[in-house]
Amino acid sequence: QVHLVESGGGSVQTGGTLRLSCAAPGQSIANFCVAWFRQKLNRENERQWVASISGWDSAEYADSVKDRFIVSRDNDRENVNLEMTNLKPEDTDMYYCATDPRRRQCFNRSWMFNSWGQGTQVTVST
Repeated sequence: QVHLVESGGGSVQTGGTLRLSCAAPGQSIANFCVAWFRQKLNRENERQWVASISGWDSAEYADSVKDRFIVSRDNDRENVNLEMTNLKPEDTDMYYCATDPRRRQCFNRSWMFNSWGQGTQVTVST
């Protein structure tokens, strides 16, 4: 397993922009799939896939965020960022990054990942 830490959440108004980051202090995620999921509070079994970037840097997005969110790696490949633009109230959620050191290929199912961050809250107001 990998210890992941998310950062960058916060509160914005509709149409605003936020940038989330995911890192693994002391460990490398340079070649693993890293995915972002989101979850409503008090809905423990409903983590919704948002975006992911494979170990080969192939990015994929859920339809609900396509053309608004961009997932990328830093130049050192040790941070994975989620740039969220044109945010909507329905994007309000707790956001988690996830990875699995056994995989370079990505999947959009939460059960395929064995390492999760603690989450960071994103709130979009009208």
